[in-house]
Amino acid sequence: MQNDQFKQGLFFAFAAYFMWGLAPIYFKALDGIGAVDILLHRVVWSFAFILLIIMLVTGFGKLKKLFKDPKKLVLLGATSLLIAFNWLLFIWAVNNDHMLDASLGYYINPLLNVLLGTVFLGERLRKLQWTAVAIAFAAVMVEVIAFGAIPWISLALASSFGVYGLMRKKINIDAISGLFVETLFLLPFALIYLLLIDSSSLSFIDGDWAFIALIVSAGIVTTLPLLSFSAAAIRIPLSTLGFIQYIGPSLMLLLAVFYYGEAFELQKALTFGLIWLALVVYTFDSVQAGVKARKLRKAAANEC
Repeated sequence: MQNDQFKQGLFFAFAAYFMWGLAPIYFKALDGIGAVDILLHRVVWSFAFILLIIMLVTGFGKLKKLFKDPKKLVLLGATSLLIAFNWLLFIWAVNNDHMLDASLGYYINPLLNVLLGTVFLGERLRKLQWTAVAIAFAAVMVEVIAFGAIPWISLALASSFGVYGLMRKKINIDAISGLFVETLFLLPFALIYLLLIDSSSLSFIDGDWAFIALIVSAGIVTTLPLLSFSAAAIRIPLSTLGFIQYIGPSLMLLLAVFYYGEAFELQKALTFGLIWLALVVYTFDSVQAGVKARKLRKAAANEC
């Protein structure tokens, strides 16, 4: 039974990160409308899709309990702004030929999470983890020296998603309920903008059924990988999930270079090479720590 659960978890994990990695293809298809409009449609149709799931599958029990907790609602209000910023920047980056920068951001994210855990959760870094962070810093400095500018797109994507993940960890609410409340907070702004301020992106209603299907699919593109990720997280160890997460930015990198023709210059290759080295060091340390922990548990069990 446990083996079946592990296999299911692997399936959901691969599905989640493949969908996230291939998401740029979807946003490129919506290139005809601006990033803000795409974001607001994403909010509206994500809310509708999640509401449908709650009505048909999960029920409103968890939401009723959540709405009685003002502190969690305030925090979800803050996370809604963070995820909206992250979505907007990602969409803009993809549709303005900065997919390599987006990919780099999601490679940096796991290393940034380690630092956030140290600062805000009191976690201690091991020597190899500090080494990985130092190599990642060197990669950022390559960008600064080579291009004379901080890679703000990559760092903003990594930091906004990292802080979002940290806050969601603090809130400790299931993915569906959390995303429902976040989109609920954003929904009034999205509707006011789309209906009253700039309705140009609603012109598809006139009868372009292919485009209607495409834009309504924003809800599925947003929610389905998140549901798959949540299903994976409860079935397989986080260390295994950590390995699989690199599928997402790797697919973005391949799409950017081989399909959309973004230039992969020497400096950019050096930056990515250093980040990959940092991730190898970080992963090696995680494996070592896992093996050591299992040995300690086994020794403790034998003593009992």
